[in-house]
Amino acid sequence: MSLKSTPHSVKRWQLSGTDYEPEQEHKLRSETRLSMWTPLNNKTNNTQLFEERMNLVLHWFDLWTDRQRKQLLHSLLARCSKCQLKSCRDLLIETVPVTHLDFTAVLPRFLSLYVMSFLSPRDLCSAAQVSWHWRVLAEQDCLWAGRSIRRGWFLPYTPGEKEFGAWKNHYVSCVSTLDWLTPREAAEQYGTLSRQSTGETEEEEERRKERRIRQMIRDKLQEEKRESVRTRRAWGSNTRQEGARGTLTGRLSSSLTLTSWPALSWPQKTVGSSSLDLSLDLGGLSTSQSLERVQVSTLSSERANKASRSLSSFTCRPAASHSVPAVLCPAPSLLLLMSNRVPAYELLLSGVKAGVVVVLFDHRGTLSALLTQAQRAISGQRVQRLGLLAPGGTEEIHLLHGCSLSQQTLLTPDHRDFWEKLSGWVAKREEGGVVDIFSPLAASASGVALMQTLSTLTGLEVQAPMGLGTGSFQNILSEWSDGSVCTGISILQPAGPPLLYVCESVLQAWCRQAQWMEEALGELRGCLGPRLQRASLQARGRALGHFLWEEICLEELCVSEGMKEALIEGLAAIQEESRPVEFLALFLTRWSEENEGQTRCGQEKGLSPLSQLPQTALDWRGAVARELHHSERVYLGKLDAVLKVYQEPLTAALNSNRAILSFADIHIILRPVAQILELNREFQVDLEARLQQWGAEQCVGDVFVKLCLKLRVYTNYLNNYTTALHTIDKCRETKPSFRAFLKRADRTPATHMLSLQELLLCPVWRTQEYVTLLQAVSVHTPPAHPDHTHLSSALSSMLRFRDFTQKVKRNSERDRLMEETQQMIQGCPNLNEGNRQLIITQDASLLRSPDDQIPDSLKTYEHVSDVGLFLFNDALMLTRRTVLHTAFTLAHRSTHTFLASVSLCSLAVREITHTRYVSHAFVLEGPCRSWVCATERAEERENFLCVLRSAMKSALRGHQ
Repeated sequence: MSLKSTPHSVKRWQLSGTDYEPEQEHKLRSETRLSMWTPLNNKTNNTQLFEERMNLVLHWFDLWTDRQRKQLLHSLLARCSKCQLKSCRDLLIETVPVTHLDFTAVLPRFLSLYVMSFLSPRDLCSAAQVSWHWRVLAEQDCLWAGRSIRRGWFLPYTPGEKEFGAWKNHYVSCVSTLDWLTPREAAEQYGTLSRQSTGETEEEEERRKERRIRQMIRDKLQEEKRESVRTRRAWGSNTRQEGARGTLTGRLSSSLTLTSWPALSWPQKTVGSSSLDLSLDLGGLSTSQSLERVQVSTLSSERANKASRSLSSFTCRPAASHSVPAVLCPAPSLLLLMSNRVPAYELLLSGVKAGVVVVLFDHRGTLSALLTQAQRAISGQRVQRLGLLAPGGTEEIHLLHGCSLSQQTLLTPDHRDFWEKLSGWVAKREEGGVVDIFSPLAASASGVALMQTLSTLTGLEVQAPMGLGTGSFQNILSEWSDGSVCTGISILQPAGPPLLYVCESVLQAWCRQAQWMEEALGELRGCLGPRLQRASLQARGRALGHFLWEEICLEELCVSEGMKEALIEGLAAIQEESRPVEFLALFLTRWSEENEGQTRCGQEKGLSPLSQLPQTALDWRGAVARELHHSERVYLGKLDAVLKVYQEPLTAALNSNRAILSFADIHIILRPVAQILELNREFQVDLEARLQQWGAEQCVGDVFVKLCLKLRVYTNYLNNYTTALHTIDKCRETKPSFRAFLKRADRTPATHMLSLQELLLCPVWRTQEYVTLLQAVSVHTPPAHPDHTHLSSALSSMLRFRDFTQKVKRNSERDRLMEETQQMIQGCPNLNEGNRQLIITQDASLLRSPDDQIPDSLKTYEHVSDVGLFLFNDALMLTRRTVLHTAFTLAHRSTHTFLASVSLCSLAVREITHTRYVSHAFVLEGPCRSWVCATERAEERENFLCVLRSAMKSALRGHQ
C-alpha cells in the first residue's frame, strides 16, 4: 500500500480549519520567525490559529478517557505560574463550593435550639451523639421540659443551678417505666370477654385510678396547649413588657427564662395540687364514676404535691386569651377598625370614646397584617362589639387596596380565614356580640345578602346603615338595620351604633364636612409630609385632631340649619342699620324666641315631628321618595346658580361687546350644565306629581327609567368635564377680567358658598346618590309590587353609569399621576406609552458589599446613595434621590434623577435575611446587573415586595 502525501499521524478531517495548506506552506515560512506554526509578526493570524488549535485540543479532550483527561490537567497545572493557579482556584471555588458549616456554630444559640425543638425525642438522642457541642444543645431543659409536662411527668425536685440534663433524664426514666403489660398479663389482671378478672387487690385498683387521673391531666394540658398556641404570637416575638406569655421568676438549670423556650408553652393555671382543674367533661360517665375519678389516691396525691413543690419557684402568668381575669388585664369593650383612606380620619380619632380600641390600618397592607395589628391591639381579649369603618358603598367595602369585601369575595379562602379568626375575638351572639359596618349595605339587595352571609360565617349579628341620608357620609347618621334584616324583616333602629364609638358632636361634624376637610387635609399632608416623614400617621392624625377640637373649638362652630337661615336673614337686613352688631344680636334673640314659641304651640296641638314617630309605622318607600325630592330641589338650586351667577352675566357681557369670555369658552364650560338642568327639571316635575298622589301602590321607577333613557347628557358632561376645568384654568390665567369676575362670583350666598369648579362637580356626586336611593327603594319594594320591574331596570342602568364614571375618574387620576412623575424625575424617558400606570413608589437606600464571596450571614454593606423605586405595571424604575435641606428651617425637599429601568418580565427579587449588619434589605436582579436596596421599616419592605411580586406575575401573564 502506498503512503499518501498527508502525515500519517494526523487525519485529514482533523486538519480542516487549521493552517495546514501545502500550497501556502512557502508563504507561511516567509511570515514566521523561529516557528512555522506561530506567525508572531501577524496578530490577526496568531489569534485565528490559537482559536483553531484550542478547538482542536478541546475536540481531542472530548474523545479521551477520564484517566487521560486527569493526566493532561496534571501536566497543564504543573506548567502554570502562581497567578494562573490562583485563577484556577477561584474558578473551581465558584463552580464547586467547598463551604460546609455547622449551623450550630454559625447561628445564635436560640435559633439552634429553635431548630432542634422540631426534632422528636429519638432524633434528639441521635443528635446528641454527633459531637460534644450538639450534645450540650440537644440535652437542654427547654427542649425536654415541655415534652415531659405535656405528658404529666413533672420533675420531683428542683434542679440545681449547675445541674445538666435533668429533664431529659426524667423523660427517659418515665418512658422506660411506663405501665405496659403483655397481653397475657393484661388478661390475668383485667380478664377477657369470656372470663372476668377474679381477685383485684387494692393496689391494682389504686393503680388504675392513678392512670385515669394522669390521662385526665394530659388531656387538660393538651387542651390548654392548643388554646395557647391558637392565640399566641409568633415564636420569639414575645417580651416581658407585653405580658402575653408566662415567664419564670425562678431560674432553671440552663439559665434560660421561660420566654426563651421554643417548645414550651405553660398552661393558663399554675400546675399544682390545688390548681389542677379536674372538673372535666367525663364523656357520659355516671356521677359515681365521675366522683371516683376526682378522688385522688394517696400515691397520686403525693406525686402531685411533689410536682407542686418542684414548680413552687415558678410564677406563670396566663397566656393572652379570653380567659384572663378582668382584674389583671381588663378587656376592651369595643374594637374599631379604621382605614387611613377614610377622609379626615384625624377628626374621628380625636372624638373616640373611652373604652374603644381603635386600629388605624394602612389600606396598602394585607389581611394577615391587619389581623396581626388587631390582635396586638386587644392583646387576645374578647370585645363586645366590632366596628369597621372603611370606604365603600351599598354593595361592597374597599377594605384594602385591591381587596374589596363583597358577596362574591367573602367566601374566598383569605377573607373567610380573616373573618373566622376576627370573629373569635368578639363575644358570642348570645352575649351581645355585634359587627357594625359603617357602610350602607342595608340599602341594596346585594348588601343585605353580604350581611346575611357574613352573619352566617361569623355567627354574630351584623348591622349597617339603611342609606336613607344623602351626602358624603351622612348615611351613617340615618337609621340602622337590626340584625334581623338578614332574615328579611325590616326592623330599624336610630343611629345608635356609631355613637357607641365616637362622640355625637364629632361624628356629626365629620359626616357633614368629611369631603371638604379631606381636600384641606390633603394639602396639609402634602405640606407637612416632607417635614414629618419619620412621624407615624396615627400620631400626626391625633395631633391634628387635638388642634381642631381643643384650639379651634370645632364643636362651638357647628351650628344648626335653623341658625344658618337666621344668619342669612339677619345679614340681609343688616345693610340698612347703623349699628350692625347690636341689631344682629337683637334679631337673633327675637328669632330664637319666636322659634321656641312655634315649637311649643306645635307640641300643644299634638303635632310631633317625623323623627318622633315609631319607625315601624313609617312608609319607607315614601321616606326615600321624599328624601329624593328634597335632595333633587337642592341639586337643581345649585345647577340653577351656575346659570344665573355665571352664564347670564358672561352672555350679557358678550352681547354688549364687553366680552369676558368668548362664545366657544362659554359653550365648553356652561352649555352641558344647562342641558343637565333642563333634563332634571323634567325629572323633578314628574317626581313631584307622583308625591302629591302618593300611596302604597304608587310608582317612581318609571320616572327613573325615563331619566336613564337620557343619560347620554351626563355621559357627554363627564367626557367634557376635564376639558371644562382646563378651559377655566387657562382663561383664569390669561384673562384678568375673567379672574376678577370669578373673584366676585365665587363663594357667595347665591352660589351656596361654593366656587364654579365645586359646582361643576355636583352632577358627578348626584349620580352616586341616585344609585344609593334607588337601592334603598328597591329593598323596600316587594317583588309583587308594580314598581319592582322599573326599579330593577333603572338600578341596572345607574350601576352601569356609575362604573363608567369610576372608569373616567381612574383614567384622569392615572394621567395626572403619570404627568407629575414625568416632571418629578430628571432625565426620565417618556412614560406615556401604551397602557402604563404607576402602582406604588418607595424610598430606599442603595447598598453595596465590598466582597461577594462572604456568606450572607456575615456580609457587611455600605450605603451608596438614596434611591427611589417607581413601580409601574410593566417596569420598575430606579432613581437617584437627593435630599436638599432648607437653611434656617427644618424643611427639606427631594429631587430624583433617572438611574435605570428594568422590565418586570426580566426582573427577579430576593429577600436578604435580617442580620446584625443589615436589616430590611432585598436584592433586585436584572438581566445585566443587580441592586441591593433596604427600607427604613420592615412594614415598608413587606408591602413593597408584596406589590412588586403581584405586578411581576401580572406582567408575566400578559406577556404570555
